Order: sequence, then C-alpha cells, then structure tokens
Amino acid sequence: GATGYLWYLKSEHETRLRFEDYLETSMIEAVPAEAASGAIAADFKGTDGIFYSVENRGNVWSGGNPSSLAEFDTIISRLDKQGAIEENVIFLDRDFGFDIDDMLAAQNSYGVGGTSYGLFDNDENMALNLGFTGFRRGYDFYKTDWKYLNDPTMRGGLPTAAGSGKVNGLLVPAGTTTVYDQVLGKNAKRPFLHVRYRASQTEDRKMKTWITGSAGGAATSDLDAMEVNFLSERCVCTMGANNFFLFEQ
Repeated sequence: GATGYLWYLKSEHETRLRFEDYLETSMIEAVPAEAASGAIAADFKGTDGIFYSVENRGNVWSGGNPSSLAEFDTIISRLDKQGAIEENVIFLDRDFGFDIDDMLAAQNSYGVGGTSYGLFDNDENMALNLGFTGFRRGYDFYKTDWKYLNDPTMRGGLPTAAGSGKVNGLLVPAGTTTVYDQVLGKNAKRPFLHVRYRASQTEDRKMKTWITGSAGGAATSDLDAMEVNFLSERCVCTMGANNFFLFEQ
C-alpha cells in the first residue's frame, strides 16, 4: 500500500544465481596463473580445476571416444595399475553416451539388424528403451549425461574437430579414500571429488553476503545506492587423480 518512489534491489536473486554459476564453473575450468602473466601481477594465483587436475595428475584418453570393448579393456588395464576402484561413474556428452549405447547393444545376440536390446513383453504401449545406464567389465561403469558438456553456451559450443581438445567425458571413481588431514592432524576419509571452503570460528567464506551504501537502511558509506556484495573462498579437491580419466576429442 505504499506510494511514491521506492528503493528496491534490481534482480538481486538472478545476480546471486549467476555468481553461483561462476563459482561452479571455476571449480571445473580453473587453472593456476602463468608465471609472469598479468594475473600474477594482479595477485591472482588461480586454482586447480577438475579438468586441470586430471590432465596433469590423472589419465587422459584422446583421439575420439572409446567405442569398443577392446578400447575399454585398455582403460581397465590402466585402472588396474592405479588403484582398482570397483565402481566408476562417467559424466559424458550426448555423442559419447550414444557410442556406449551402440557398443553395448552390439553385444546382444539379436542386435545385428534388429532392435532387441533386452527382454520385453510386446506391450503395444511400451516404448523400446535403446539406452543403457551402465555395464560391468572387470569394474562397474555407470554413465550419466552431463548437461555442462552438451550446453552450447558452455562446453557444448566448442570446436569438435579431431585434436581440438574438446572434453567428451570424465570418469570419476565412486566412494571415498583415506588421506591425512593437516587441519585435523589425523587420517580421514574423504570423497574422491569434493569442494572445501575456508572458514574459522569467526568467519565462514562458503558464501558471504553483505550490503554497502546509504540507501535502503544501509549506512556504511556516502554512496547514494545499495550494493550487494558476494564473496566465496573455495577450491575443488581431486583426491587420487590417478584414478580419474578425462576423455578428449
């Protein structure tokens, strides 16, 4: 029921969502700042994103998607030497998912020239499922579409030519691993992939928000406006990167 001119926050909620998107993207794409670069001069050190960590400390499959059992046997042989984690999840783009579906369908004795991927009861209302969620061959492999790799405004819009370095998928071991936690001063179990935040008894930087200015009840400066500030200090921990696989074009 108020009248006249009012102060309000223009799209503060959308701005917060974009900031959270930037944070998630940085956990995936971030790299350390190059020596003698402008970033170093500006005191930006960068951080190790998931892709950077796996490229430098893990395993990289390049030259197209593995689309045969023989190629997956090569991956399995490599995993045998690195840690032999029983269950693994492959986050992949659409083409890689289709390649795995076709590979598994070809193992069906009725697959050649047909559409029988499994048992069904000839229900006229049933749609034939041509996709798979995973398979076992020495290890359990599960697959799931990663929207980030398909989105044309993100990784899905990058060049797809051979040797372009386009990321088609990421294999992540499931479960936990035991590491020495320097903060706790003892061994602790941690997920292979997790995000850590800087915090103390008085300060938590997982997501810090504060308002500055002189409008809307704030009285922190002589700025005749209200500004909402967002701050987060976090990093992604890729534990046991030698058990990860990055699939590149």
